[in-house]
Amino acid sequence: MTETTKTHVILLACGSFNPITKGHIQMFGQCRLARAQGFITVPPSPFLQGLVSSRHRLTMCQLAVQSSDWIRVDPWECYQDTWQTTCSVLEHHRDLMKRVTGCILSNVNTPSITPVIGQPQNESSQNIYQNNNNISSKPTAAKILGKVGESLSRICCVRPPMERFTFVDENANLGTVMRYEEIELRILLLCGSDLLESFCIPGLWNEADMEVIVGEFGIVVVPRDGADPERIMNHSSILRKYKNNILVVKDDSNHPMSVVSSTKSRLALQHGDGHVVDYLCQPVIDYILKSQLYINASG
Repeated sequence: MTETTKTHVILLACGSFNPITKGHIQMFGQCRLARAQGFITVPPSPFLQGLVSSRHRLTMCQLAVQSSDWIRVDPWECYQDTWQTTCSVLEHHRDLMKRVTGCILSNVNTPSITPVIGQPQNESSQNIYQNNNNISSKPTAAKILGKVGESLSRICCVRPPMERFTFVDENANLGTVMRYEEIELRILLLCGSDLLESFCIPGLWNEADMEVIVGEFGIVVVPRDGADPERIMNHSSILRKYKNNILVVKDDSNHPMSVVSSTKSRLALQHGDGHVVDYLCQPVIDYILKSQLYINASG
C-alpha cells in the first residue's frame, strides 16, 4: 500500500429497526468517516414477537434517512424468503460492490497489478496512466459509490471467491496525463456494544460466521449503557484474536441518544407518551400514526 492509497468505507448496520430511532441515526453520525457511505438493512418478518412487517420497517427507515446525503437503506434482506445471517448480508454487499462497480478483486498489497476499472482480468494493467482526452469516461470514486446506491434494489448476486477488492480512481492532473490511484473499499459492520456482547454468549453465533464477520470484514462498535467493549472482547477468543479489526468509537454515554431504543419508543407510543418525539424523527412518527403501528401492540 502506498502513502497515497485511499480507503473508502461502507458502514453496514443490521437490525430489526422496529422502529428505527434517532439513536440509530446518531450511531452513524458518531462513526462518520471521511470517505464513508452508510447502509441500513432490514430483515424479513415475522421472526420476532411484536415485529411489524418488513414493508413498514423499510418505509420508516427510508423516511428516517431521506435528508441524508450518505446513509441509504438496502431492501435486499427483507426481500428474501428466509431470515439471513449477518454474515450472509455482509457477503452479499461485498459481492454487490464488486458487481456494481465493475471492480476486480485483488490483493491490496500488490497495487502494481491492480487493473483500471472495467478492464477484463485477462488484459494487461499497464494503462494505469491515461491520456487526458478520456478523463470524462473514467469513473470517479463519487460516481462509483453513487452507482452503488442506485443499483442496490436491482441486483442479485452470488458470493465472491475473494476477500477484498480495490478500484482505481483519478487523483491529480499531472500535465498531459491523469494519474490513477488505487483505492481500497472496505465494508465494516456497525453495531452497538450490546451486539458485540452477544458474541460472547455460547451457541448464539456460528463460530465460522464470527470468523468471517470479525476476521474478514471488521466491526465498528458504539458503546451503549456504560458497557466496556474492552472487557467484552476479553471474554471471547475470536474477538481477542481479531482485536485489531474492531474499532471502538469514543464513548459518548452522556449523549441523550445513547439511551434511545426501539423498545422505549414502542412503549412511548403505546402509552401516548409525548417523549416519543425525543426518540423518533417526525416523518417516522407521522407514518406510525397514519398506519396505526405499535399503538395497540403488546411487545
